[in-house]
Amino acid sequence: MGCPRLYLGLSLAFFLTSVPSTASLAARDSIGVSTPRVEQMVFCAAIRDRAPVGIADTLPADISRVYCFTRIVGAQETTSVAHIWYYGDKKMAEVRLPVRSSNWRTWSSKRVMPDWKGGWRVEILTPDSAVIATKGFYLK
Repeated sequence: MGCPRLYLGLSLAFFLTSVPSTASLAARDSIGVSTPRVEQMVFCAAIRDRAPVGIADTLPADISRVYCFTRIVGAQETTSVAHIWYYGDKKMAEVRLPVRSSNWRTWSSKRVMPDWKGGWRVEILTPDSAVIATKGFYLK
């Protein structure tokens, strides 16, 4: 019966060492494995030529689609980020986006209904679920 306990112990040890702490993120940065960070995060009405158009923190409710444009810097290798869209406290969408260089522009969009007026926010997460940015906008 020693094997099941050993397996559980190894699983727990793996889980505990897999969850990054602030100290472990700082240690990774100090040895050259940096955590990507958000240099720019804006909400807009459209994307043209890989740039945000109609940037605003308050958008009309009849817009039909809102874009979250981000510029991610500091990635030392190919990775990804997730845009998590919230309406109030309700998670409405999750979009995983690749990051393929140390200065990468990317965006996601969310279709919105005219009656979804009010506060929205997008959280940006690393692959290990660390929140690296949060910003809100308002549909009016």
